[in-house]
Amino acid sequence: MTNAEHDHDETPDDKGGFVVRILDLSGGAEDNIVEDVKGFHDIAHANAFARAYVRDSIERCRVSGASSRETLQAWFAYGENAEVLDAGEDGWKSSTELNDFVEHPATRMERDWRTLDPRRLIDEEDEIFTESED
Repeated sequence: MTNAEHDHDETPDDKGGFVVRILDLSGGAEDNIVEDVKGFHDIAHANAFARAYVRDSIERCRVSGASSRETLQAWFAYGENAEVLDAGEDGWKSSTELNDFVEHPATRMERDWRTLDPRRLIDEEDEIFTESED
């Protein structure tokens, strides 16, 4: 494995992996930051979470009968964006897929960020660990 390949698989720091920042596009949060979701062990996991999170946000902004343009305007006014921090060119960016997202409604699976949330995975592991101790 070359150094470049090794770096791509590595997390940006040794303290917990990649971080996905959730941004409130309505400006309701300080610096538009809602939260930083930590614990992604690789870039693919962080990218998949960020992508699904944005898809879900767009679908929550979609109104029946609204045009793609109206959906996009609603997302910019009320939605949430997600970005993978310290991922450079390897990090997923919503700007590359926004037009496709507003043109084609997402399936339930495409917008299911909850199953990709590392906080959920940690909670389930803790539950399993606790149960096995009894």
